[in-house]
Order: sequence, then C-alpha cells, then structure tokens
Amino acid sequence: MKKTGIWVLMVAAGLATGTVQAGDAERGKALSATCATCHGAQGISAAPAVFPDLAGRPADTLASMLKAFRSGERQNAIMAPQAASLSDQDIADLAAYFASLPPR
Repeated sequence: MKKTGIWVLMVAAGLATGTVQAGDAERGKALSATCATCHGAQGISAAPAVFPDLAGRPADTLASMLKAFRSGERQNAIMAPQAASLSDQDIADLAAYFASLPPR
C-alpha cells in the first residue's frame, strides 16, 4: 500500500475513534492571551530556556503536551493549572494557532 493510502487509513481511524480533532487557529488566537504571558504574544518566548517557544511547533505535539499537563501525566506547577480547564477543542484550537505562527 502506498504511503498516502496508509496515511488516509490512519486519519480515518482517528476520526472514527475521536482522536483526531481539527483546530481553529483564529479561536486559538483568542484563547492564547494567558499563554502569551510566558510564551510570548507570537509564541516566541523572551526566556526560551525557561518558557519554550511554541510558534511553529507541530500542532499534534502541542496538543499532546497540553493533554499530558491536563491529565497530570506531565508535571509542571505552572502548566498544570493552566491546562486543567481546557477542553479538547480548546487544546486543538491553541495548538492550531501556535503551529500556524512562524518560528524564531
């Protein structure tokens, strides 16, 4: 099977199980004000060694990180309470927004 066919099957399986969720970058931008405090208004941190840049990172990576903070799988005293109230759609939207920004 060609790579494209495998990719289509993976996406279809994800959609069927609810694991793939499209994000709305515009809505993510509206939700990002709190994130900007540490990660910068355009996802470029003033202190990247402490608060990593988010701009240009893959949306699936960003979403996985936020979900891990929300679930407690990933521990961080700052991020855990920030992620705790985010819905799956909020996470998808924030991830889409930061992924759409140009990296440093």
